[in-house]
Amino acid sequence: MSAMKIKKGDTVRIIAGKDKDKEGKVLAVNVKDQTVIVENRNMVTKHTKPSAANQNGGIVSKEAPLHISNVMLLFEGKPVRVGFKIEDGKKYRVAKTGKGETKVIDTVSSSKRKD
Repeated sequence: MSAMKIKKGDTVRIIAGKDKDKEGKVLAVNVKDQTVIVENRNMVTKHTKPSAANQNGGIVSKEAPLHISNVMLLFEGKPVRVGFKIEDGKKYRVAKTGKGETKVIDTVSSSKRKD
C-alpha cells in the first residue's frame, strides 16, 4: 500500500459531492479505506439510542468520511496535486503546481520505511 498524500491537519478543498468547493481541516485519515474526515464538512444526522454515554439519545450531527480522491490539498491557498520525491536519502512530499514545477511541502517521516 502506498503512502497517503493527505495527512491529518492538512487543509483541503472538497472537489466532489454535496460540499463541493468548500474547504476544511482534516481531522482523521483512514489508510485502509482511503477516506478522510474533514472538519464541519459532509455532515450527516445520526439517530442514537439512549446509552450510558448519552442519556437522552436523539438526533446527532457528525462528520462522515469522504474518499481521498474527492479532496485536494491546499498549498499556498491553491489546490494542488501531491507527489513524492527522494533527494539525498530523504523522502519529501511535494506540491505539483503545474508545468512540471514542484515545491516541497514537508518531509515524510521515515519511521515505517526500510532502506
